Amino acid sequence: MTDAEVAYAREQDLSVAEFSQVLAESGLGATRPLDDAVRIGRMLAHANLIMTARRRRDRRLLGVARCVTDFSWCAYVSELAVGAEAQGLGVGRGLLAAVQAELGPEVSVILLSMPDAVGFYERIGMEPQKDAFAFRRTR
Repeated sequence: MTDAEVAYAREQDLSVAEFSQVLAESGLGATRPLDDAVRIGRMLAHANLIMTARRRRDRRLLGVARCVTDFSWCAYVSELAVGAEAQGLGVGRGLLAAVQAELGPEVSVILLSMPDAVGFYERIGMEPQKDAFAFRRTR
């Protein structure tokens, strides 16, 4: 799949079913509440920037970057999910580039990586931050 075959866009009405499917295909499903459609719906409803990658010929969802941002200082990418068929084809990099283009140069893009994805983020030029802290969810 080439860059010309993928359309990146900001979406407002991504369905719970499509989002859940790409989470499952990406491998993130193991760490997301896929059995709770109401909670997945809230995750989508309260994100204020959702960028998608779709195959141009049939609009199939290939990947999603779900973000929470103030559009001024920072954006937190809570999911960068790329379905299995599109992994390794530059879709994740493209989604993050689309997020940066949408937000502009004044906004930092921040995320927490799954352990097996650290190398990807390093390869695309994201800087690791050793001073990050978190209170983890309990369910």
